[in-house]
Amino acid sequence: MTDPDLLFPPDPRTREVARILFAHAKDLPIISPHGHVDPWLLADDRAFGDPAQLLIVPDHYVTRLLYSQGVDMDALGVTRRDGAPVQTDGRAIWRLLAEHWSVFRATPSRLWLELTLAEVFDIRTPLSVGTADAIYDALAERLAGDAFRPRALFERFGIEVLATTESATDDLAAHAKLAADGWSGRVVTTFRPDDVVDPEWEGWGTRLDRLGEMTGEDTLTYRGYLAAVQARRDAFRAAGARSTDHGHPTARTADLSPADAEALFLRVAKGAGNPGDADLFRGQMLTEMARMSLDDGLVLQIHPGAWRNHNAPLFDRFGANVGADIPTATDYVGALRPLLNRFGNDPALSIIVFTLDESTYARELAPLAGHYPALKLGPSWWFHDSPEGMMRFREQTTETAGFYNTVGFNDDTRAFMSIPSRHDVARRVDCSFLARMVVEHRLPEDEAALLAPQLAYEFPKKAYKL
Repeated sequence: MTDPDLLFPPDPRTREVARILFAHAKDLPIISPHGHVDPWLLADDRAFGDPAQLLIVPDHYVTRLLYSQGVDMDALGVTRRDGAPVQTDGRAIWRLLAEHWSVFRATPSRLWLELTLAEVFDIRTPLSVGTADAIYDALAERLAGDAFRPRALFERFGIEVLATTESATDDLAAHAKLAADGWSGRVVTTFRPDDVVDPEWEGWGTRLDRLGEMTGEDTLTYRGYLAAVQARRDAFRAAGARSTDHGHPTARTADLSPADAEALFLRVAKGAGNPGDADLFRGQMLTEMARMSLDDGLVLQIHPGAWRNHNAPLFDRFGANVGADIPTATDYVGALRPLLNRFGNDPALSIIVFTLDESTYARELAPLAGHYPALKLGPSWWFHDSPEGMMRFREQTTETAGFYNTVGFNDDTRAFMSIPSRHDVARRVDCSFLARMVVEHRLPEDEAALLAPQLAYEFPKKAYKL
């Protein structure tokens, strides 16, 4: 059993209050409103198979740290772009993790994996070179059983709703199959249009053609392009989507005149853009997405500030999402002003902003969210969804934005098995923060007891209209 006081403050009085508050939150259903679990996992409901392919190979948190220690991606089984052979022996990959397990000391990746092994698989033996094979065999045995199929685990985890994320040109067949099956689990999609909005995205022109084919619109004209984007939003809404998601390099927004916006689109669509046109177009499209959100009700999520694929040779060999994305300094006050001046005063619009630049919490994001009715703060994200990162988020935003301009926790994960562990960690950290405020006589305990379930369950459900 996991230590009941995991992540709680060491001070006895504060720890006791944290225990009391956690009791109000720990067993609530999981709202997972933003993430990257493959919907086919649940649509097909097949046994997971190899433990390494489940827990190591697709987890860029794990592979990036191993790569930093000289472990080659080939040896970890990560697929190469050129189709060259890589390690396919799951046991060998698992042993490689065990050999380098010390690298993960004090990291959230170790915490999540150990919690997953203990709470999902009832495996509490510490991972080491000597125990690697026994743990691998125990995992393989459990994964072969019906109780560990995706839908059974979904129900066991207490997931009330899970949002996946699909590109604008996805046919949403997995979600159609889920709906047709009549399964009671609620899985919704999220509209992620980056690959048809970003002119610098590899294959952008081809995707514009595909967007036109799917919608019957002329996507080489600005009017037709916007109509096609709206048509795909409508299709996503029909498939259950409650939000859109935008992972732009910067938080830049723009509010161009219709004529200037059309001229900009024609330049980038023809590949004749000026320097800076791609970023300007992405910024204009964020404002267009806000306009569309006022019409169709989809929540607008903005995830800026990652330098994608920073390691060019690694990208050439293995492609994206292998751990080579790096946070960058990000401006929000100036960058969001065009969008917020246009739509930010309308409480009917819901914009959720995330950051990888923690220096902006107190200086920019909390003051913005503490003023504009349309703006809410997403939780600590990606590199910062660690216990320390979650605590820093609360410490630096609460004094200016309060609790009610935040949206609770979302796990933003591809690792389906880690979802309950991530939510458990977030609930423990929030209850620790609330307990400290109670003990410091800054918040009455009865109000903290109301906040604990709100942060864990009610806030994300309301913010994402679930």
